[in-house]
Formats: sequence, C-alpha cells, structure tokens
Amino acid sequence: MDVLAEVLRVSGARGALGVMLKAGGTWGLWLDSYPGAALHVVSRGTMWLHATGEKPLQVQAGDAVLVSPGTAHGIAGGANATMGSCDREAAARAFGDGRALRLGSAPAQTEVIVLHYEQDPEVRTPVLTSLARPMHVTARENAQLRRTVELLAAELAQPQIGTTAAINSIVDLLLVQFVRAWLARHPQEPSGSWLGAMRDPVVRAALAHVHAQPEHPWTTETLAAATSVSRATLSRRFRSALGQTPGAYVTQWRIDLASVRLRDTDEPVESISGAVGYGSPHAFSRAFRRARGTAPGEYRSLLRK
Repeated sequence: MDVLAEVLRVSGARGALGVMLKAGGTWGLWLDSYPGAALHVVSRGTMWLHATGEKPLQVQAGDAVLVSPGTAHGIAGGANATMGSCDREAAARAFGDGRALRLGSAPAQTEVIVLHYEQDPEVRTPVLTSLARPMHVTARENAQLRRTVELLAAELAQPQIGTTAAINSIVDLLLVQFVRAWLARHPQEPSGSWLGAMRDPVVRAALAHVHAQPEHPWTTETLAAATSVSRATLSRRFRSALGQTPGAYVTQWRIDLASVRLRDTDEPVESISGAVGYGSPHAFSRAFRRARGTAPGEYRSLLRK
C-alpha cells in the first residue's frame, strides 16, 4: 500500500494549470489568498516570490516554488517591485484560449507557469496543509524536477493530441516530487504533520494497514500486532508523529471515505457503514454525527442541494 498515493487519490489532491505568464521590464502581480496550494514554475528568466511574513525569494529558470493553501503572495520581476492586483477575467480568458498572460511593458524575459492544487473539502486528512511555508526547489538540486519542468514547458509550447492528459499527469507528478523533497528536508518535523508521519517507519506501516483495509475492525492492539510493536509503542509513536491516537486516526479516515461516498454515490447508508468499518448503521451514524455534526442522510442531502 502506497499510503501517499492512496491519500492523494481519495483527497482529490489534483493540480490544474492556471496560466502561462510572459513578463518583461518592471512587473509585479499580487495574488489573493487562494484556498488551494499554488505552484509557480519558472521556465525562463527569473522571478521573485513575495509572501506575507517571508523575505523575497528569487526563483530562477528550472526552479519551482510551492505555496501552501490559503497563503496570500505575489510574484514579480524584482525584490522591491510594486505589485498590482490580478485581473482574474484576463487570466481566465488567457487560460480559455491557450494564450499567455503578458505582464510589464518590455519584451518578455521571464516565463512562469502558474499551477493550482486543490483538495476535496470533504476529506479532513491533511496533506497539502503540512507545507506550512513556501518551499523552493531548484533545478540544480533536483534533476528530476528540472526534466519535469522542461517536459511541461514543451507540452505547452507545442500542443498536440493528448496534451491535456499529458499536462494533468505532469502537474500531479510535480506535486509528488515536491512531497519527496519536503520529506528529505524535514527529518524532524514536529507532531501534527501528516507528511512528517511518513518519516516514522512504525507509523507509516500502521497507516498502510489502515488505508489498505479501512473496513477491518482495527483497535490500537490489533494495529500494534499487525505492525509488530507493542500497544504502548504504537500509541506513543502515533501521538508524537500525528498528535492523535491510532483510534482517532482510523475514525477520521473512515469518516473521510464515508463523506466522499455519501456525496458521490447513491449507495445506501447501511452499505457505506459496513464498507468503512462500522458493524452497524447506528454505530456509523453516531460516529459520523460526532465528526460532521449531522446524520449521514442529512449530510448527503445538504451536499446535493
């Protein structure tokens, strides 16, 4: 079980191409806080990232920077550039007809591919929110990223049959590469971080069991046995890595799975309750109400209004 792949799949952590920017001279663009994460990939020239509470960050050709969900930030041609607001209508038109969005008064010297990542709001298991600060990965330190950026730029420069599918796959690949880079840089991530938990082999193994068989009647004791550690060890490691008990995580993931199925399928509540590991619809309804504040049937109705 590839836990990261499973969580990204269920959480719908998918990327979408925002727009290609071509800028020259003096330019700057302030981006309001966006609910998803933003990835800026520089395919040519140099740009500067400005994020609230952070020093301006220079991003060069072949580099990319991932900005965590909800972070207000700007991109510009210099460390002290004045930034105007984003013309969302112009950006939408450019994206719609495949044109680049041009900034500045001089001929373009910098090209930036702007991407966005969103996570399904029904899934509470955090992945992208673990990236608390902007993360900069350079082409020099990551040859795989450089090749991926080159591939993305080539697809955008010469669209052909299958380009849309190719871009979608490349955008998702970029996210995986950033997660790998983040894990390599944060060997001692503090508790409460889902990505940080991936560095603990005991917790990672336990999560693999939970995600492979969420319907299994897991308890801390049975999960510890499956992971070949004591109950006390598993509880301690889980709290240290995730800030919660194994039982709390199991419940959280089951409710995430159930929420998505309630919204996206017409399966009876009784069927969903068994599929996510509850012995009776009553037990499922009680757990779901505690987690989401309403009964499963009512929740489904609210989502479909």
